[in-house]
Amino acid sequence: MSLRLGGLKRVKVPRGEEYDIVVVGGGPAGLSAAIYTTRFLLSTLVVSKDVGGQLNLTNWIDDYPGMGGLEASKLVEAFRSHAEMFGAKIVTGVTVTGVEKLGDGRFRVTGSRGLDVTASAVILAVGSERRKLRVPGEDRLAGRGVSYCSVCDAPLFKGKDAVVVVGGGDAAFEGAVLLSGYVKKVYLVHRRRGFRAKPYLVEEARSRPNIEFVLDTVVKEIRGEDRVESVVVVNKVTGEERELKVDGIFIEIGNEPPREFFERVGVETDKDGYVKVDEFMRTSVEGIFAAGDCTTVWKGFRQVITAAAMGAVAAYSAYNYLTEKGLYKPKPLTQLKA
Repeated sequence: MSLRLGGLKRVKVPRGEEYDIVVVGGGPAGLSAAIYTTRFLLSTLVVSKDVGGQLNLTNWIDDYPGMGGLEASKLVEAFRSHAEMFGAKIVTGVTVTGVEKLGDGRFRVTGSRGLDVTASAVILAVGSERRKLRVPGEDRLAGRGVSYCSVCDAPLFKGKDAVVVVGGGDAAFEGAVLLSGYVKKVYLVHRRRGFRAKPYLVEEARSRPNIEFVLDTVVKEIRGEDRVESVVVVNKVTGEERELKVDGIFIEIGNEPPREFFERVGVETDKDGYVKVDEFMRTSVEGIFAAGDCTTVWKGFRQVITAAAMGAVAAYSAYNYLTEKGLYKPKPLTQLKA
């Protein structure tokens, strides 16, 4: 099987190839885990649809210690190159579909494009996916005015008359403020009157004269032929229905984990589908660890730094697990590169 390594070149990953660790996911948690597992001299394969995860949905990072502020793509590259520096193999464009525990305690990891390898331990760092409104018109007009990433698509709406942003968290307010510089009118639609967003973001949005707050309101339908033309909203208190003539809608209502994937793997989850882990990122299945946004840890505070921290802890736990089980023995110093 030929897969893309680090998004730059193609390498061979033979069927049945064995690794100490397979990391599923290439975001901050997965790459941080790979940095640490390779520093522990564990052969490591990172498998992911992309490199960067949620970092690919933003353009600027100003809260990662020591960086001060930099483009998100540069932070992604720093994570990737750091992991590869210690010997991690990173393959992209691949979706892992199965993690099966074998009789000898190892795991068979399978996926798209012929992925079929074994590992002594697995770290799940698959993050979470954008939550949908599940209203008429949403799927049909996806990519044609329906967006789930304000920072990604805002420039595409430069000079347009109006857009809707749905949500009450940081992403929604950051998106509304950003979009207010591109379009003439932004409707910020939220189902409640209170917000989860940081106060300074709320005040920034309130200060923009072209942002209108539409509160206690939900989206009922997205209309349009070839592209979004309007959004129908309903006030939950009065029942009043209103049709907003807009050029697009940005849905920023949070994320949801890949619940079905976790069910196939067999790890225990909470009622929302997030993987249950202990303080050392151990799941209910011995030998499988989890880190990042897909876990139950710090659910109300998802940050690059917390994901990276969880990845490091998961790597440490996996290393201890392998050594305690006798599944890995450190290489003699004479075998290490100078």
